[in-house]
Amino acid sequence: MNQKLSHRLLALSVCLILLLSACTFGEKAPDAKSSDNDVLTWGRWGSGYGDFLELATQTYPEIKWELTAYAGTNSTGYSWVQMRADDIPDIFITTKVVDADLAKERLVDLSYYDFIDGLPTSLLDRVSIDGGIYLLPVSNTISGIYYNKTLMEERGWEVPTNFAELEALCAEIEEAGLIPGVITTQLTGASFSTVFNLAKTSWFTTLDGVRWEQDFLAGNATAAGTWEDTMDYVQRYIDIGMFYTDPEDRSDADVMKDYLGNRKAVFCTAIAAVGYTEFDNGDELGMMPLISEDGSKNIYMYTPSTYIGISRKLTEPGNEEKLENAVKMLALLFSPEGQATCITEQTPCVLSVLGNDAVPEDSMIYDAQQAMWDGRAFPITYEHWEDVLSDMGQAYKEWIRGENGMDGPGCIARMDELQSTYLNNSDSLYFCESTADFTLEETALLIGKAVGSTVGADAVLIATCQDGSLPELRLGVTGKLYEGPINAEILNTILYGFAYGTNGEYAIMTMTGLQVKELAETGFDKEGNGNVYPYILVTRGGVSLEDDEIYQIAFTANSYTEEVGQIYNVQVVKAEDFLRSTVRVWMEEQGRVSPDGNPWE
Repeated sequence: MNQKLSHRLLALSVCLILLLSACTFGEKAPDAKSSDNDVLTWGRWGSGYGDFLELATQTYPEIKWELTAYAGTNSTGYSWVQMRADDIPDIFITTKVVDADLAKERLVDLSYYDFIDGLPTSLLDRVSIDGGIYLLPVSNTISGIYYNKTLMEERGWEVPTNFAELEALCAEIEEAGLIPGVITTQLTGASFSTVFNLAKTSWFTTLDGVRWEQDFLAGNATAAGTWEDTMDYVQRYIDIGMFYTDPEDRSDADVMKDYLGNRKAVFCTAIAAVGYTEFDNGDELGMMPLISEDGSKNIYMYTPSTYIGISRKLTEPGNEEKLENAVKMLALLFSPEGQATCITEQTPCVLSVLGNDAVPEDSMIYDAQQAMWDGRAFPITYEHWEDVLSDMGQAYKEWIRGENGMDGPGCIARMDELQSTYLNNSDSLYFCESTADFTLEETALLIGKAVGSTVGADAVLIATCQDGSLPELRLGVTGKLYEGPINAEILNTILYGFAYGTNGEYAIMTMTGLQVKELAETGFDKEGNGNVYPYILVTRGGVSLEDDEIYQIAFTANSYTEEVGQIYNVQVVKAEDFLRSTVRVWMEEQGRVSPDGNPWE
């Protein structure tokens, strides 16, 4: 690769500055000094890091590492909040490249290292940022159109290669008394992806399409005048019966197993990563591409499981050993052994990113892998559409289901309306400002003040997570606030209940001061298995509780064990979206928050 060669030539002249001689894992420079803290910190990686980190420990037992403590469910949002605050772990992990320019500023350019040789040029080109490689996808989840392969073979039906063949096959399927195709609509993002993915079978992945997307998101273009042909094509899919919707709006897994597994339908369009290749009745599952009109651009979609990079801070003097160790870990991850830890029998839709790691020809995703190598696979649209994606998807869902008089032209108008409304109101999205960076404990104290002042309690116990090895915590504070304006996205990263609206209640318990302090010391053993989430005790006015005095103590929804609730006569108060409304309203009233300010009197 010419780009890579030029980088390596450049590296010869700057390696003493950047200390990047670790490409071959050679010795450190003679005057290099190891950092006092030689432990590599890793960002949370959902449930997918366990097998690899076990391999890494076996391969490099001398390398010390630890997981960051974030245990919330919005790890992607929090990773970029940390990035903006320049507070990322040594090994940065995210599911989306939200800000390419910021990634270039904060991360090491990986294009100097030999371990990227195993990745195909097409992949490296897709993740290149101004000629550098800062975030690499760990693996890719493939999606297309699922179908009951056994049923198709029994009926003598061939996989269509263009729309005319698909239309004719759907007619045969209906004549046989079956549903041609079903689409999942439980989440409106699925409807959004369905429409946008069909656009990618024609114009949306061309240079004109890329320019339109940039202009539209900036407010310099409209959907009207551009999306009409795509909406006509979506309507044709609807008309031939490919987009039947489940009346119960069940999950992707339930829809797939019911309609395809029980032979109610032949096809299923879903952005779903299944964990099986055959149904309970023995029918085999297949996957085919999204079909373009003339068959010249039949495509698959892919979603990187995670992206990984190295903090640029490791290139600073004193971090030479940590940088070398970080590169060793990534080299292992992008080796055949490392990739094998990410792909198992339970992940049949996941592809290795290595260019020579071919799947068997009888694999469900064999054609999809060829598409990846041939440039016939494209990333699912998500980044930069987050603020309007759900509402646009709702409009598409109403159209597909024949509800509220929605149609293709109506969806186009709705797209323009939603984007215009979002851009015109973007300044009002920030409702508070943090004057400084908070620690996790200080963030919990702040949330405790918001809760306590609202419910009139004497004190609040807020559950937190301070151990990166613990499972997700959906009941308390999971991250910390940083200096700067605060909007819903920021609160989504620290409060699960704020993001999902599930904290529709709070609880009050009657306890003595001694009992409160003892419970705060014990912590919250959510599952009763010894995995303890610490409590942060927040008191009105910051006073110390007297051991023998009786107090009213507040908890957010279910952030206490059943046993504790029984002992202290818990009184549960139903309040719709309690945590969401409480924290936002309180912060709006404060206007500005700081670690040592905003007293709860």
